[in-house]
Amino acid sequence: MRQNPSFAMTDVAELRRVIDENPWVTLVSHTDDGLVASHYAVLLDDTRDDLTIVGHVGKPDDLIHGLGERELLVVVQGPHGYISPGWYGDVAAVPTWNFVSVHLSGVPELLSTEENLAVLDRLVARFEGSMPQPRLLWERPNDADFVHRLEKGTVGFRLTPTRVVAKRKLSQNKPDDVVETIVTELDAGAAGYTDPRLAAEMRRAHDARKGRA
Repeated sequence: MRQNPSFAMTDVAELRRVIDENPWVTLVSHTDDGLVASHYAVLLDDTRDDLTIVGHVGKPDDLIHGLGERELLVVVQGPHGYISPGWYGDVAAVPTWNFVSVHLSGVPELLSTEENLAVLDRLVARFEGSMPQPRLLWERPNDADFVHRLEKGTVGFRLTPTRVVAKRKLSQNKPDDVVETIVTELDAGAAGYTDPRLAAEMRRAHDARKGRA
């Protein structure tokens, strides 16, 4: 991802927030057979306060990626969306795309069976927790044999990134009135392009730029 100093994200707390709010990621590896990519949910490692993430892949994706043997790129895609030139007012302009994205790179560590089970348990609890009647990993009708068979079909990993590239391109280079117009359009606006999550990220970025956040 090409970086622009004006759009760079470096604050660890903000990066953790973006990762936590956008857990469905893309895993990319460069193998002897070329590039491979997979898609899985990850979580921040709850024993750390840095950008370490934990997750799992289903077999044989571990072999396809050479998991634990080579560098893995994890692409975290935050809110993103189309920005119309009509929202800039009566000036020469072209369309663009606003977005938040975090790239984490490093060689992952493979988890033990016990660690992987703990991560699988956390993943289910995280996403099932808001359901009216949550079905957690170890609750009936699941039994221990079922859970252990499930775990054997997966490979858990922990990635502490050695390289981080993070970018939020959210019209920070535009005047305040233009930013407000874009936010309004994203909040309520044109058919097909309404995106309150992207509008919220724009507000956050521009408040931070002005020292109000």
